[in-house]
Amino acid sequence: MSSARRLPPVRSLAVAGALGASALLLTACSNADTNRSSVAEAAQTESPSATATDTQSPSPTGSASASMNEDKTERKDLVSAAKVTWDKAADTAVKEVPEGKLVDLELKRTDADATASPSGSPTGSASPSMPNPAPSEGAPEWEAKVAQPDGTLHRIDIDAANGKVFRTMVDPDQDPDDKTQITEWLDKAKQTPEQAVKAATEKAKGTVTHVELGDNDNQQVVWDVDVVDKKNWNKTSVEVDAANGKVLGQKVDKD
Repeated sequence: MSSARRLPPVRSLAVAGALGASALLLTACSNADTNRSSVAEAAQTESPSATATDTQSPSPTGSASASMNEDKTERKDLVSAAKVTWDKAADTAVKEVPEGKLVDLELKRTDADATASPSGSPTGSASPSMPNPAPSEGAPEWEAKVAQPDGTLHRIDIDAANGKVFRTMVDPDQDPDDKTQITEWLDKAKQTPEQAVKAATEKAKGTVTHVELGDNDNQQVVWDVDVVDKKNWNKTSVEVDAANGKVLGQKVDKD
């Protein structure tokens, strides 16, 4: 599966036992022959303890961490906390932008800056709109990017617990080339996000956590769809041709 170009972000104790036994044997060699037998007895007394220590293994803990690593735990926590599905979030985001079309939607944790007071950007663009209270830092949110017909991107942040928009803003970092690129992608994309997700989830069952429009190494316009399997918390990234809806490839992330 080729990688798609994506939109830029808007932001042993056993050793110790053996050493002890070796020390005793060295001492025995330096002592008189009359002491060797007692040292040997001492060594025999030590060896069962060393053997017992050697049989200890941390395997139960190792097995647990192997089956549920940090990334999988994060996916489980995030997906379980989100009550709003991707399609509901997509519909909410698009309604915020007249004639807007979804180009990116990702389930993520709310950044600290979302809870800060709105302020003007360094580039002089308008302050973001905060129509509803932001969720607490680390809570799940859907971060959407919706494009106007001229390619202007709007970022829409949606509380993934209650479905309310808590921040909207125009991407201040776009230049004319960026806008042209987005309009070209949208012109070539005959498949809607919903159609792309349907194609992806027929190949990989689970919960959709990311949908993004872009192009791949072959200059094909594609939808990248991430699907998380709630049985094992693996993530499958599916690449769907945005022109005809064919699945071009998929990659399973088991880490």
